[in-house]
Amino acid sequence: MGFNGLVTSLCQYKVTLSSISQSGVASGRGFDALFSTTSAGGSATQNEARTGEQLSERQRIAQELHDTLLQGFFAVSIQLHTAMDLLPVDCPANAHFSTALESMERALEEGRRAVQGLRSSNEDFPSLGQALAAVPNDLGLPSAVGFRVVVEGRQRELRAGLRYELYRIGREAIVNAYRHSRAKEIETEIQYRPKGLRIAVRDNGCGIHPQELQREPEGHWGLRGMRERAERIGARLRILSRVALGTEVELCVPDGIAFQQR
Repeated sequence: MGFNGLVTSLCQYKVTLSSISQSGVASGRGFDALFSTTSAGGSATQNEARTGEQLSERQRIAQELHDTLLQGFFAVSIQLHTAMDLLPVDCPANAHFSTALESMERALEEGRRAVQGLRSSNEDFPSLGQALAAVPNDLGLPSAVGFRVVVEGRQRELRAGLRYELYRIGREAIVNAYRHSRAKEIETEIQYRPKGLRIAVRDNGCGIHPQELQREPEGHWGLRGMRERAERIGARLRILSRVALGTEVELCVPDGIAFQQR
């Protein structure tokens, strides 16, 4: 879908059953750089066993996060509040403390959501589309950027535990677009297809140089984390980009892995 028709208000969520054109920025045709990761899924029994193992591991990690990072963040938050109470009302440092507390509270809330998602086999947010649409507001990302989520096709129930992984990959792609692309428009597209699920996050920003995609520098743009998550769930991740024209991150999950089977 092109960006000419994008509504500039933040986090507009639209569901459509019509076919969506791929003629806009970062549509994937003629791109100079292509980075892809493919992982084939196994049988239904293997997938179920793998899902059970992943859920157990996620619950263990959730407990560790709660007992270490979240408790640590909460302790720091209390100390910041105490320090602010000791400062004079007109102290110039109050504004800096207030900003730090707001950032801390956002981090705590995001951490709680992550732990809740890790603990649950069927996450509580209403849908994948609505969860991704809320990312900019949840993280306090710049409101000057036009952002929207478009959902195409009849929504189907995702496999237990998979929604969290899909959300984390989509969120990472959205955050990267906000932080690095200098784009004016960002769009997330979710397609429920007969043969699987497709998620695409595209922007009309500065693009990524082919050498950067090939090097995949450590800790840069979150590419490594998205790739590793995609490999774990048996999905295919592709990043298509052209300098000065934008970037598209595409995740394709086969039907047998993505959806609950009737």
